[in-house]
Amino acid sequence: MSKKHPIISVTGSSGAGTSTVQTTFEQIFRREGIRHVAIEGDAFHRFDRVAMKKEMERRSAGQDAFSHFSYEANELGELERVFREYSETGKGKTRHYVHDDIQSEEYGVEPGKFTEWEDFEDGSDLMFYEGLHGAVRNDEVNLPDIADLKIGVVPVINLEWIQKIHRDRSARGYSTEAVADTILRRMPAYVNCICPQFMETDVNFQRVPVVDTSDPFVARWIPTADESLVVIRFKNPRGIDFPYLTSMIEGSWMSRANSIVIPGGKMDLAMQLIFTPMVCRLVSESKRA
Repeated sequence: MSKKHPIISVTGSSGAGTSTVQTTFEQIFRREGIRHVAIEGDAFHRFDRVAMKKEMERRSAGQDAFSHFSYEANELGELERVFREYSETGKGKTRHYVHDDIQSEEYGVEPGKFTEWEDFEDGSDLMFYEGLHGAVRNDEVNLPDIADLKIGVVPVINLEWIQKIHRDRSARGYSTEAVADTILRRMPAYVNCICPQFMETDVNFQRVPVVDTSDPFVARWIPTADESLVVIRFKNPRGIDFPYLTSMIEGSWMSRANSIVIPGGKMDLAMQLIFTPMVCRLVSESKRA
């Protein structure tokens, strides 16, 4: 961790909703006048789209469950280097993985490829990461000890699959069968590489639908926020003003000493209430340092 150059890391699997959390943080940064640099987990994939397909075909011959969730499919050493460099100097580099034609027009790189590495802008107050592996701790890397605030986004598994199926079909043109195949292929790495991170995070947000999601592969629509509850778990509840939160968030209650349950439609409000003082404290301490 770094008092002078703080890092916020939001982690969750594909379709979990980490980009929604990023939007909320951008609102906080804009309102509080905080300058940040952002990096995305996809920028640290080891292979571009064509190379990844070839690598998966090569490994599938040996029944190797290989996917973007796998540690070895990502440049986690490079990600740790960026975390560490920023925490020590406030500098670093990043790039973008181009997903589609819209991003291709923005970055001038064809879909499925990476942009060139570029330096961060000078003078930022903090760094913000959003992606698959922002809290990995294994024999080779240790990101939790570097990041100052770690947030997990973890819908219950059927809801996560529904969100991924709908996103990949509508935004990326995949069939339901193709998305289901991806989900099955990723399951070993989901268990071994993604889930352990949520014991490292400081705050977890788990959305739970209150409508039937028994078969996510035939669901016609994603359960709405009003058809969900959100469980917010704090790793260390000391200093969290739970009476204030439950008074400010209508319909909320505490389910455990470190957990609060809120209506799904109040998730953005809850994030604003919880994270605004945390972010301001990080920036204030960094300026004093």
